[in-house]
Amino acid sequence: MTTHLSFWHLVLESSWIVKLVLLLLAAASVTSWSVMFQKRAIFRKVWIGVRQFEKSYETQGTDLGKLYRQISENEPEPSIFESLFQTGYREYARLLRLGTPAAALDGARRSMMAVERRELDRIEEQLPFLATVGSTSPYVGLFGTVWGIMTAFHALGNVQQATLSMVAPGISQALIATAMGLFAAIPAVIAYNRYQTQVIRLENRMDSFVDEFTSVLQRYQPALGTGSESR
Repeated sequence: MTTHLSFWHLVLESSWIVKLVLLLLAAASVTSWSVMFQKRAIFRKVWIGVRQFEKSYETQGTDLGKLYRQISENEPEPSIFESLFQTGYREYARLLRLGTPAAALDGARRSMMAVERRELDRIEEQLPFLATVGSTSPYVGLFGTVWGIMTAFHALGNVQQATLSMVAPGISQALIATAMGLFAAIPAVIAYNRYQTQVIRLENRMDSFVDEFTSVLQRYQPALGTGSESR
């Protein structure tokens, strides 16, 4: 009795439905890993930008105009927190000359919240794909397994005597689909949870900065009202 059942032999000998399931799961796995690496690079860049801005903000927090000019002149692609700062400072200075301080403060806050939502949407892009892969891949793999077992038992109906050596290849081919489903799902679930946690952390930091900066702007009303940094 021969027991040589290599992975590739089992895949090549499986039915076309199982092969299609395996191909779909392999494509989902490759795509999800690509998304994971992209998100890892994005979050790394984001947190570096956060630390750099917080350092500059703490150093020059008493001179908002200088910090605004420095970011505008030296940062062609401002980070998330730099965009929040620029938007809030510029909008508050502009509205302060057109209306009351309270209206200017409210307008600046709404502008910063719009920037925050836009940036978070950009960062969260493709994260739902990881969630989809993580939640559906095991069921897709299970479908391939069920189909493979059905095919194996259907083939046994045409023989007089069934032996373990006859059943084992079909069952093994079917179980590969389940294994592939788990292989695609587990990393996607881990990555989704990790990156979603980072999104929540970032959102909390941004909310805290908007609240803090709004309070700071209230104390800078006279300077902003006569300044030229709003251009």
